[in-house]
Order: sequence, then C-alpha cells, then structure tokens
Amino acid sequence: MPGKHVENAHVARGTNAEAPFRLSIHRGEGMALLAMDWRTGKPPVDFVGFGIEYREPGGQRFFALKNRLRFKDAPGGATGATLSTLQAPIQKFRWVHFPRNADMKGAFTYRVTPIFMNAANELSHGPAQEASLELSSETHSGRMNVTFTRGFVSSQAFVDRYESKGPIKTLLPAKADDGLDFKPTHPKAKEALAWMGFEARREILAALDAAIADRRAKVSVVAYDLSEPEVVGRLEKLGARLRIVIDDDGPHGKPHSAETRAAERLARSAGAGNVKRQHLGKLQHNKTIVVDGPKAKLAIGGSTNFSWRGLYVQSNNAVIVRGARAIAPFQAAFEAYWTSDKAKDFGASPAATWTPLGLRGIDARVTFSPHSASNAALADIADDVASTKSSLFFSLAFLYQTPGAIRNAIAAVSKKKSIFVYGVSDRKVGGLDVRKPDGTVSVVAPAALAGAGVPLPFRAEPTGGGGTRLHHKFLVIDFDKPTARVYFGSYNFSKAADDSNGENLFLVRDRRVATSYALEALRIVDHYHFRAAQVDAKRRRKELFLAKPPRAAGETPWWEEDWRVPIKIRDRELFA
Repeated sequence: MPGKHVENAHVARGTNAEAPFRLSIHRGEGMALLAMDWRTGKPPVDFVGFGIEYREPGGQRFFALKNRLRFKDAPGGATGATLSTLQAPIQKFRWVHFPRNADMKGAFTYRVTPIFMNAANELSHGPAQEASLELSSETHSGRMNVTFTRGFVSSQAFVDRYESKGPIKTLLPAKADDGLDFKPTHPKAKEALAWMGFEARREILAALDAAIADRRAKVSVVAYDLSEPEVVGRLEKLGARLRIVIDDDGPHGKPHSAETRAAERLARSAGAGNVKRQHLGKLQHNKTIVVDGPKAKLAIGGSTNFSWRGLYVQSNNAVIVRGARAIAPFQAAFEAYWTSDKAKDFGASPAATWTPLGLRGIDARVTFSPHSASNAALADIADDVASTKSSLFFSLAFLYQTPGAIRNAIAAVSKKKSIFVYGVSDRKVGGLDVRKPDGTVSVVAPAALAGAGVPLPFRAEPTGGGGTRLHHKFLVIDFDKPTARVYFGSYNFSKAADDSNGENLFLVRDRRVATSYALEALRIVDHYHFRAAQVDAKRRRKELFLAKPPRAAGETPWWEEDWRVPIKIRDRELFA
C-alpha cells in the first residue's frame, strides 16, 4: 500500500498496518534515507534484515537494491559481485539510497520487505511497507537549491565504476597548481567527473552558463582556490561583465600558483581593473558567485572551492538562491570586499550583519566575515548548539584541531544521553575523526583500505591524494523538530573565520533544508563508520559476511545491539 505523497514533503511514511515494522523515507539531495523500526517489541530471532526495492516515477517495475555482503554459504562466496537485497538483505535499520535517475519528476516508490531465515537457511518474506516521495533536484523550486559533491573517491562505488578502468592520476592532477593545464585521459573522464562532482558541480557550471547566455548579466565572484579549468574557462567567456576577487594569501600569492595564473588570464579577458587579489586579516576564504541579469538572478555560497579537490575529491556543499532580494546581500558583500582590504573595515559594513534572504516560505539569513566585536557570530552559534533538544549532526573540517566555543559546545551536548550526536571531522595529521553510533570517536586513515589485504568481498580503493577530505562546514540542530535549523557556508566555526577571514555563513530554519544536511552527515558518517569496520577486518584478515540467526548457546541476533545500546536505540527511533 503506497504512502500518501505530498508535494515538496521532506518525509513519507508507510501505511501498511499488517507489516511488522514502520517505514519512513526522508528526502535528501539526490538521495533518500529509508528508516525502519519494529512496530511492537523486538524482531523475532530469525529476522535477518530488509529487502529494498524502488520504482521510478511513472515506472511499472520495481528494481531491487544490491548488497555486496552475502551469507557465507550463498552462491559465489565472498566475491565482489552484488546480490539483490531480497537474497542478501540489508542488516541495518536505515539505508541511504542514491537512485540512478534521482532528477526524474514525480514520486519514487520504495518497497521494503522483512526477510527471515529458517534452520535450513531458507529465506522467506513478510508483509512489506511501501511509501512514495518526490526527489526532485531543487530543494525549493525557484528559490533555494542545496547541492553536494559526492566526495566518494575512496569508495567501492568509485572502484566499480571508474577506478578499474583507469588510475586516479588519469582523472585528477597530482598538484593543485597543475590544475589549469591538466587534461584527464581516463576513458570515462566526462562521466566520472560528472559523477564525482554530483549536483554541486552541475549547478555551479549551469549558473555560469546561464550568465554567459544572458548577455546583459553582470557576474561577481569571490574565490579562494581557483584551479578548475571548466570554471576558469567559463569566467573568461564573460569578458568585461566579470569582476572577481581572488585570494592571495600564502601559496596562493606565489607567482606560479594556479590562482595567480588564473588572475592573469582573467585580467586579459575581463580587464585588469576587474580582477583583484586580496587577503583580509588572513584568508579571503569565500567561494561565492553572483549573477545579476535580466534573465538570471542567482547567488551561490557554501564550502565548494572552484578547484579539482573541491569539486571531485572533497565532500562539499554549494547553495544556490534565486531572486533579486536573495542576491542583494551577496552583491553588497562583494562591493564591501572590493573596497575593503582590512578586516576592521569590512566588519563595520552592513554585509557583516545577519540579513534575511527574502525567500518565500523559507526563513533564511546570510552574513559575511570578517565580523567586528559587535556583530560576531561564533558565541551565538555555540549557545544555539548548547540548546539542542533532540539531535545534532555535523560535518566540520578542522573541528578537532580548532579549540574554542563550538568544539566545547559539541562536547557538552555529546554527554547528554537523550541527544543523538553524529558527525565527522578531518584530523590535524591524517585521517578522520568519526563519531560512531555508540558515542565513541574513531580514527579512520584515508589510506587504510588502499593496497593489499582489503577484506573480501571488497577491493582496494584509491586515496584521492593527501589533504582535507571532509571540507563541509555545517551544523544541523534538531532536524526532526519544527524548530529545525542548519548553519553552513565557507565559515569554519572558528575565531579566525569569525573575525579575520573572508567567509559566507547561512542560517536556515526549514525542515526540508535541515533534512538535506542531516542526511548528508548521516551518509558520510555511515560510509566512514563502515570503513572502520573494514579496516578492523583487514587487520584481523577476516572476510565479511551477513549474520545468520543464532544457532548456538551464547549467540545473539545481528540486531541485538539496536535494542540494548542506548545510542543505537535512539538512532533507530529518531529516523523511523
């Protein structure tokens, strides 16, 4: 029985009262989270997971999701081949799915079936739940679109699709400063880069294409990293309609940096008077584009640098807002940057205060750094984090190497057993800090699954080079409440971001937007949490299989911790 579909809904529920479990489907950006919970008490001991199928809008057939893991005696053994989840069920109470054609208009229908196994290892199916939800690419049509890069170079999906057909060096330059001249030689480079860059790359390039096509449009850009040739090439086509501020701090200011070379090219195409190099108290760390024309009025902010790593390796977000009122704060900030080279001068401008974006039906504001003492944002954000009631999600580059109010607030909230805290951050020296469902923080090294010894049925993965991998900067507070809100931008939630660097920072109070960011945090943490399990299996030289029902004294079912460990109980109940 399909669940009720509501236009622009952020969640849909299964309605089959005969099914022994509940189903909720949450809308993300090009993805959906399926969350299940047993309706009454615990599952029976012979319950071995969920089979998941989906049907595209207007389609007649259901397609089964695949699982690389399988039962130990299943045909094929521990190989890299995938099986239908109706044969190799998902042994989790939630799953993030990326439909191949997520941009299709209309509702996707998911069917989730409980799978059981008897003493003879035979599988049987119980009553299923169905629910339908639209996954259209624009978060709020014509007003605000949240987009992400995929950030999955180190993943089995990348290995399956592209790495086996050509090494990573055929897709990405070895060094950032080589980026403007690098030409991929991978046989599927066009497809691979589109897959890696995901919605963020597509929308950034589409915005520049719209500006080129709208011949009276003026474009204002502030860039930190600027080394991706498709972006720079499009900026050149704008000619004198472009004004751009490019960071020149540290390596960016050197004569042969990609940023210096991009500035030289753009000075020739736009005119030297339309190109400015800048650092404020420290970095000009923005990544913003404003298009102001008769046909196109949009602005882009977020964490995505206009570089190879920013678009194709790191996990990043780019947010597009549309309309004359929405782009006005971005244009005002650009003018303030253009005329202010000192942090104190910019901090005294109206651009350094919170300004509503004027988007119909969306409570959204933006501010730009550096701030002054009177309009600083960091302490207020920390106070808001401290007020969390139910859940806190984050993906924060540099959190664990940035002492201060935000890290202290997250640590304090994490101690409250009633609050679900889930997040990930890059470490100062290699690896990622992953806050797992049991409340502990694990370290996952980027190269841990490269080379030999990767546990079957998985294969070695490329590392994607050194440097920051989780480049997001966002916090989601109480995503499941009417008061849901999310902070995001280029702003690193540090003192330097607040009063020294050039940054953009959004605050959006909207459940659809908050859900998008919560799911992004969830899929990243789940990805690296499972990588931690793979690393452990690699260390112990152990193959990975699905768990069968307990057959001997002392054995427990695979789901036992989900009813025993408090944080896993909270996890299961929060989403379903």
